[in-house]
Order: sequence, then structure tokens, then C-alpha cells
Amino acid sequence: MFRMQDVPFAWQDGQPYSPRYGDIYFSRDSGIAETRHVFLEQNHLARRWAELKDGEMFVIGETGFGTGLNFLCAWQLWEQVSPASARLHFISTERHPLPADALRLSLALWPELAAFADQLMYQYGDLAPGWHRMAFAQGRVMLTLLIGDVNATLPRLGAQIDAWFLDGFAPAKNPEMWSPRVFETIARCSAPGTTFATYTSAGRVRRGLEAVGFRVEKVRGYGRKRDMLRGTYAGTATPRQTSRIAREVIVIGGGLAGSATAYSLAQRSWKTTLIERHPAIAAEASGNHQGILYARISPSPNPLSEFALAGYQHALRVLATRLPQGEDTWRQCGLLQLAFDPKEAKRLEGVRDLGLPESLLRWVERDEASALAGVDVPYPGLHFAGGGWVSPPALCRALLDGPALTVLTGIEATHLRQDGDAWEVLQHGTVVARAPCIVIACAVHTRRFEQTAHLPLRSIRGQVTHLPATATSRRLRAVLCSDGYVAPPRAGLHTLGATYGNLEETVELRAVDHAENLAMLAQLSPELYQALGGDGLQPENLDGRAACRCNVPDYLPLVGLVSPMQPGLYVNTGHGSRGLITALLSAEALAAEICREPAPLPEDLLRAMSPQRFLRKVKRGFPPGNAGA
Repeated sequence: MFRMQDVPFAWQDGQPYSPRYGDIYFSRDSGIAETRHVFLEQNHLARRWAELKDGEMFVIGETGFGTGLNFLCAWQLWEQVSPASARLHFISTERHPLPADALRLSLALWPELAAFADQLMYQYGDLAPGWHRMAFAQGRVMLTLLIGDVNATLPRLGAQIDAWFLDGFAPAKNPEMWSPRVFETIARCSAPGTTFATYTSAGRVRRGLEAVGFRVEKVRGYGRKRDMLRGTYAGTATPRQTSRIAREVIVIGGGLAGSATAYSLAQRSWKTTLIERHPAIAAEASGNHQGILYARISPSPNPLSEFALAGYQHALRVLATRLPQGEDTWRQCGLLQLAFDPKEAKRLEGVRDLGLPESLLRWVERDEASALAGVDVPYPGLHFAGGGWVSPPALCRALLDGPALTVLTGIEATHLRQDGDAWEVLQHGTVVARAPCIVIACAVHTRRFEQTAHLPLRSIRGQVTHLPATATSRRLRAVLCSDGYVAPPRAGLHTLGATYGNLEETVELRAVDHAENLAMLAQLSPELYQALGGDGLQPENLDGRAACRCNVPDYLPLVGLVSPMQPGLYVNTGHGSRGLITALLSAEALAAEICREPAPLPEDLLRAMSPQRFLRKVKRGFPPGNAGA
């Protein structure tokens, strides 16, 4: 039976309304004036922001993103009064994110915010559960959305908040948003001097905040609201730690992980030097003709699946803002993950039943899959409308195209050495670079340094096959994916693969690997296989490319500080075959760690990715993983 309460969003008297909670999103008098009075003025933001020093950071925490009105008003004020080099982090929770179309209509009510709203809508989309990081104003304003039940998402937050916007639906209508667990987390993420403001004056809210250490006062509310609450945290907490080192960093490795890391740090105005041992960047695994953009998700929650989904959506945002689509760069042509056998069909059906937004992925039967592909495919599967292919070298070049970046090619870092508070990079005994901070992002070669030799990195060979497009094969409009993949042509060539070899570092082309890729293609689409030459193809005569992925036994990458005993030494490596969707978000997480900013991922997931997770095993005598050759 249909119930109005099941509808997450509706219009009432020309304004957004939630039938689920029986409450309005903002004041009927003036939502924008209410936001300014309740949240901006009662947190004293104009004064506090004007007093910030160059390079300082301010963090807002919000419960209830809603229409995004509070974020846009804060961003507008930030542009007006804060120093040009200061950075704003806005972290907000939301259990029921508005569909993109509904959000656009809601924000259209405020023409004076149109310039900000347009930028938000460009990155927003329909949000899946999880964490979402969006960057605006050349990285000067960062929005992190925590999508899910606030009692589950907020306790995973590791940030220290300077001001809270408590803006959930009314406590009587949405008590879960105002629970003791939420108040305890708010206190844990606060420090002496942290402020809060909320439109409500409910006794349970006042008592809950006082119980966790806030001094609370009742002040005049907005419009027809007689009273509201504001206050300051008076409990005990460690003040925010800020980086005291010079903002200079060396990144070793010019593949996707290194390029993304250099980009994220340069966005924060760090003087960034990238060192690549080859004559050009993206010379190894990141040098493939095409990379495939999609998330392999599990029906059962686990850290790897959570990270893959978050990384996929983050990669789409970075690509949309950093790399224009084109025949030589990337194409958001869609991707079909096909149910090619009963086991895979069961897995994909489980993913379908997770209830993710259909704009992210949806189940399609065989006929629709064939229509989307442009060629006949013999299976149903999941359609990722935002998926497609990317030229990894083009993405690396776009990420490294910035004024704060220096790229040094043809230099091989053979040793690292600490000298006081700085790290030195040596090439056969000669110092080639020096900085207080180093990030190693050179795949399995990371193990060649004494300081990181214990990390269990493995080299996994993979080979792709290149086939010239034909008139018939050009009908392929979407990437087809099973255990391998085939992509629409780039520069006249289809890419298919990739094989998954043993622990080795050899990169010569092999006929047997080409044969494996052709067998995969014949399974994906017999029609396409025939269009590209079919049984007439001779594996020993085919072209392609072989390279080595770098992964970790638990398949999560290594991202973070190597050891507390080696301050300033970080890694971003071990992305395996998922680097196109994990390297960008890993770089953002690493930059946040280095700069001591709020992270784009939950605290427990960051711990699961930390390279320090292997220190205990080494101390107990477990050998590091096999690096291959």
C-alpha cells in the first residue's frame, strides 16, 4: 500500500517538504535569512573567519545536509570575509539525500546563490550511501557528505570541528538525529572553543548537549521561532594539531598514484616535486592505452567494496572537473558488467538488491544490454551509466599540469636518507632532491628502499591485446566487462584484457596471453569477436601491452605514514587492478593526513589501509610478501 510517508521529498506551498518526517526543510518566512541568523551569526563566523591567518583551516560539522542551503550560505560568506589562502572544510551528514533534480529545483529558490549552486550541482549527482568528497574554488572549499544513518556515519568521523550546524528535522519528528550517541560524537569531535547553533530549543537537545560538555544558552530564534540554542564546548579535548614543517614534498613515481598524490598536495599549495625514473610519466602500468572505469562491488559489506564504491564516485568527479572528455582522453560511454556464469549472476543480483541509485547502476536484461552495447551480448547484467574508459597517461598529464608542480623525469631514486628534519632522495649516492616530506608511489619498486622493504607488495603481470577497429566493431558503444573487458575504440584500437598472471615482473608480449584475451572476447560477445576477426586472428601476430600491477595480500592499498619512527615518510601504492578508481581518492586521503585535515574516508577504513597494519606482523617474525622477481 502506498504511504505518503515513504516519499522522501515533496513540494508544499512552493517549498521543499519531507513527508517522511512531516517537516519542512527551512523556514517558510525565508530559508536563507534563517540560515544566516541561526547558523552563521550564532556561530560568529564572519568575525572568526576574518581573524584567520593565511593558510589556516576552519571546519564546520553539520547534521542534516538537506537542500545544501547552509553549505552554500557558508561558502558565500567565506568568499566575502576569509583570507584568500585559508581553507574551509564543510562536513555534513544526510540519511536521505535529495535526488539531483529535486536539489536543483530547491536551490533555484535562491537566485543570489546560483553561482555556488551551479558548482555544487555539477558534482552532486544521485548519492549512494558512503562518504563523498567534493572540491570547489580550486580546493579552497571542501565538502564531505556522509550519506547514511547519522548514528552510523558520524561516529566514524575523525575530524576536529570548529563550529556545528545542528539542523536535523525537529527532535519530536526525527529523534534518531538527536540521540545520545550523536551528542557524544559531537563532543568527541569538538575542542575547547568549538561552538554550535541550532534552530530548536527543545529541552532534550539542551540537556543532551550539556551532558557531553557544552555550555548552552537560549537566544532569540528566527521569524516565528521565539527561541533557539547556541553554545560552546567546555569539555576537555586536545586542540587541533597543525603541521609545523615547511610545505614541501617529494613524490617518487609518475604513475596514477604518484600523479594523483602530487595533484592533491599541490592543490593545498604545497611545493611539490615529482620524480620519475623513466624518460616520461605513466611509463609502466599507468601507461596502458585504455583503463576501465567501474566499481566491483560486493553484495556483502566489506572495506574493499566500500572503498571501491567511494573511489569510483570520486574518480568521476575528478575526471569531470579535470579532464575534458574526448576521443583521446576519456569517454563516459557506460559499462556493462555481465552475468556470464551462475556465480557471477548471483553476485550481480546481490549488488542490484543493495538499493543503490539507478543512476549509479541498474539491472538490465539481455535485450536491453545488447541495445546499450550496440552489439549482441548473450547475458543480462548491471549497467553503470557513469562508467567508461580513460587514457591513464592523459589523466596523469592533466593532474600534473599545475604551477605548484615540478616534474623531474629520467631520475632514478635509489636510496632515501634522513638528514635532521628532512628527507633526501639519492641517485647512486648523489642527492637529487630534499624535503621534509616524501611520498613513495612507485608500485612494487617501493620495496627497493630500505625503509619500506618490509611492505608485502606483490607484482602481478597483466597483458592487454590491441585490435584494430572495423566498421562493424565501431558499433560498440559501451565497455563490456566480465573477468576481463573490451572497450570501444580509442585512436582506432580496441583494448581487451587484461590477463592476471603469476607473481612476476616480466613484460614481454606472449601469444598465450593474447589467446586468453580472445577467448574472453568470444565469451563476452560472439558477434563482436567475429567483427574483429574471429577465429582468423593469430595470437602470435597480435599487438598489445604487458605491465605489472602492484597489490597487497588483503587487496587494500597502502596509504599513509609508513611508521611513527619515520616521520615525514609516506606511501601510496598497492592499488592492483583498481588503480583508476582508488588512486585518486587514496591521494586525497593521504594529502589530508599529511596536512592534518579532515579525511574523505571513515577513520576505521583509513586504519585498514594504513601501511602500519603490517608493522606488527614484521615485529612478530612474519616475512614480507613476495615481490616477484
